[in-house]
Amino acid sequence: MIQERIAALRSLMAERHIDAYMIPTSDFHESEYVGDYFKCRKFITGFTGSAGTAVITQTEARLWTDGRYFVQAAKQLEGTGVILMKSGQEGVPTEEEYLTEMMPDNGTLGFDGRVVNSQMGQKLKELLEDKHVKFSWQEDLVDFIWEDRPELSAEPVWILKENYAGKSAVDKIA
Repeated sequence: MIQERIAALRSLMAERHIDAYMIPTSDFHESEYVGDYFKCRKFITGFTGSAGTAVITQTEARLWTDGRYFVQAAKQLEGTGVILMKSGQEGVPTEEEYLTEMMPDNGTLGFDGRVVNSQMGQKLKELLEDKHVKFSWQEDLVDFIWEDRPELSAEPVWILKENYAGKSAVDKIA
């Protein structure tokens, strides 16, 4: 199942001339724990931990996660073809280092721009500038292949009281 999902993603990438597609664990608000709609990395790789980033190319699929999840990730990725990248371990490149090394000149890096913050986007732009890498951030490619994707939450928003939030909403926004 995972291999078929990765193959479907690669097909979409090829149609759009995307050399690598990055899937972080994130939502529109950079929440620490994301709702089911945003579990794209889990859908593509099968890894259920709360932290990690997948990078898919036409020839490789890699997943970066931290030490809390090394054992779990190794078990869940077994047989999927996804390579576990143990973040923070000696000799293991970061996602950014990997992309800097493997992206071809004039290549294209894709990601859903709604879940990658501007700081990361700027960092990638600077790191990949010498290779003249383009960015494709307007589409969530996983959405095209996740047929039974959960709906976005329709729960109402509320403001936490200051004694829980530490500051008022007005102060946080200012």
